[in-house]
Amino acid sequence: MGPVETLGLLVVGHFVADYPLQGEFLAKAKSRSCGLPGVPWYQALIAHAAIHGGAVGIVTGSVSLGIAEFLVHAVIDDRKCMGRITFDQDQALHLGCKAAWVALLAAFGPLP
Repeated sequence: MGPVETLGLLVVGHFVADYPLQGEFLAKAKSRSCGLPGVPWYQALIAHAAIHGGAVGIVTGSVSLGIAEFLVHAVIDDRKCMGRITFDQDQALHLGCKAAWVALLAAFGPLP
């Protein structure tokens, strides 16, 4: 699969993971500032970021990029939930990460 196809699948994976697979429960529960009573925010954020990391790992075949996505996605979403970045900035950063993963694959070939 070439870089254009990989980027396309990563973007589709992002939108599937960020909209239908997130749902109202995770969208609210992952916020440390206004989460759901009785639900540890960090568990919800970890679950949401893991979905994204899994999608990246599946599309790229790279556990390393899946872990990188997991970590970066969690930080970006936490910043958004805390009001430090806007929704548009959040989405731009997520999509920028997908471009970065493709660039890393193009530069270094398959990553472990």
